[in-house]
Amino acid sequence: MSIKVLIAEDQRMLRGALASLLDFENDIDVIGQAGDGDEALSLIATHQPDVCLLDIEMPVRSGLEVAEQVKSLGYASRIIILTTFARPGYFERAVQAGVQGYLLKDEPSERLAEAIRRVMDGRREVSPELVFGTLSGAGANPLTEREREVLRLAAEGCSSNDIASKLHLSYGTVRNYMSEILSKLNAKNRIEAISMAEEKGWI
Repeated sequence: MSIKVLIAEDQRMLRGALASLLDFENDIDVIGQAGDGDEALSLIATHQPDVCLLDIEMPVRSGLEVAEQVKSLGYASRIIILTTFARPGYFERAVQAGVQGYLLKDEPSERLAEAIRRVMDGRREVSPELVFGTLSGAGANPLTEREREVLRLAAEGCSSNDIASKLHLSYGTVRNYMSEILSKLNAKNRIEAISMAEEKGWI
């Protein structure tokens, strides 16, 4: 039987190229393509693919957020994250989300097809460059989930009052979270903290 594959990638040309390349494989059948995270989740629920190829940075929901949702909903689909970024925070989240593959986008097509087969056999596939990039990144993410939420909203342009309203917290609590974030990241201000966290892939 063919391996049913879903591709989620916001760049239409790259998405089409991946689909065309995989369609040349006799044992792989691309059964759906998505341009953003919500569309990917909808197609996963409808088609129950064997393997999902998820771009790490997509509109609406990132590939990591989709992977986390797939895990929490108990879907059987195996996940391969495709990325151009060797960011330690991304890799850390991917591992926690239980993804089976973490590959660079510029891998040869044969390598991707083989990774899909190996993941279907229950193995894990990770590009060596991504592992080395992760090991060279200093330390694990020091921020708690709540601190990440606060910083993510700050990165979207929310004020402390906006954040307090969205998270149902008091203004003082948000200010305390932000103070703790700056301390943990040794950042001078929230702009620097956001920049550091985004570079590491922590938010």
